[in-house]
Amino acid sequence: MKRFVEGVDRGQATLFPEFLDDWIDKDNPVRVIDAFVDAFELAELGFEGTEPAETGRPSYHPSALLKLYIYGYLNRVQSSRRLEREAGRNVEMMWLLGRLVPDHKTIADFRKDNGRAIRRRQQVQSREQPRSELHARDEARRESRGHAPAARDSRASLRYIKAWRARRTS
Repeated sequence: MKRFVEGVDRGQATLFPEFLDDWIDKDNPVRVIDAFVDAFELAELGFEGTEPAETGRPSYHPSALLKLYIYGYLNRVQSSRRLEREAGRNVEMMWLLGRLVPDHKTIADFRKDNGRAIRRRQQVQSREQPRSELHARDEARRESRGHAPAARDSRASLRYIKAWRARRTS
């Protein structure tokens, strides 16, 4: 097998970085999600489970599940089973959740139990900071995919991108 690309032996030790933080750039959107969720008191917004129960198995903190939910929303991963799979194999999700891997039932229950609080969270954010960094990154992502309002023809699209870059640097 001299003319084929060969894989590395699975038993071979590797020199990956020891810390997940080394894999995540300083301007990665997951850092924005992390700061976005940590900035609010979830109990005040009506999220259930912010205080741990006295007995039984320890539960996941609602902030971890909200981060998972927002990451899935931004990356078009809606299924609870797919979110569970991504949490176990996606390096960004591992960093964001601290290597927690909630099962699909936990994710689905979080959505069901905290639907009102999630909507309330979005309303609070839109009142306090209508143009947050998260919105700016989402706008930039849409713009790069050609979904911006002015992206119908290439000249208007170039003007829109130049104007956005000028606003961003100033």
